[in-house]
Amino acid sequence: MTTTDETRAPRPAGRPRSAKAEKAIIEATLDLISESVSLSELSIEAVAARAGVGKTTIYRRWSSKEDLVVDALAVLKSPLPPLAGRSVREDLITCLEIMRREASDTRSRCVMNIAMNEAERHPRLVERILRATVRPRQEAMRALLQRGVETGELRADLDLPIAMAMVVGTVMWYVKTAGSGEAGADSETLTERLVDHILAGLVPR
Repeated sequence: MTTTDETRAPRPAGRPRSAKAEKAIIEATLDLISESVSLSELSIEAVAARAGVGKTTIYRRWSSKEDLVVDALAVLKSPLPPLAGRSVREDLITCLEIMRREASDTRSRCVMNIAMNEAERHPRLVERILRATVRPRQEAMRALLQRGVETGELRADLDLPIAMAMVVGTVMWYVKTAGSGEAGADSETLTERLVDHILAGLVPR
């Protein structure tokens, strides 16, 4: 039977997206950012060269460098997993363990480095990055602490912003300043010990 235009399977519109190419582009973007390339210095040309793709392949998926950067950095800060909700202590251990591991990873630190160093030069882009990566986690942490107040596990007069700063700041300081040089820094109980010391200042007196 001769194949005609009527019997031939229809061809999908547009070019199929390549998951492999997208992954290579995201990885290349994160590599370049983690190598201290500032947002101003980061270029689509450099990303394309590192990823081994053409610039058109990138622009087919992202309309601008800013869109690519936001999506790439969002990969580093995936949403927190569902929390068990059995106790504030247990859920804080889950959250802090994720934060501790990310703070120890060069790539994952990119988000906060950009937030601290690029905000004046790229305020709109940094705001987009924070909205996509940091704010959802802040809201999850706020909800967790608020739940602790409501259940009586935490002080009724708890200042939520300060409590959140205590939680995040403790992890960041420990990883950056104390690091693996401290005794027990790499032990399996480290996160639990951090949470217990933090909670000592947050629980009812």
